[in-house]
Amino acid sequence: MLSDPYRLQIVQLLRDGEKCVCETVPNVVIMQPVVSRHLKILKDFGIVRDRKERNRRFYSIVDRGIFNVIDAITSELLESLSKRMIKQRIPEEHP
Repeated sequence: MLSDPYRLQIVQLLRDGEKCVCETVPNVVIMQPVVSRHLKILKDFGIVRDRKERNRRFYSIVDRGIFNVIDAITSELLESLSKRMIKQRIPEEHP
């Protein structure tokens, strides 16, 4: 679940507290529907919870212990995830 670089980035953004989707999108630099899909996955796994206020949905971390897991990630793993994210954003050319 946290192997996806976008979901990891979203969880990191929520480290400082609750955020609405509209605050998350500019920081993750992917389109709103994709951010919403990742947030749904995080919610389904019990990592985040949401609440609705008027026409906005706010997300927060369920158990801050998740940050212990994230902080334990080695720099090698982080570099590998970053490379994976770059490959996802820039498709390889086929001869």
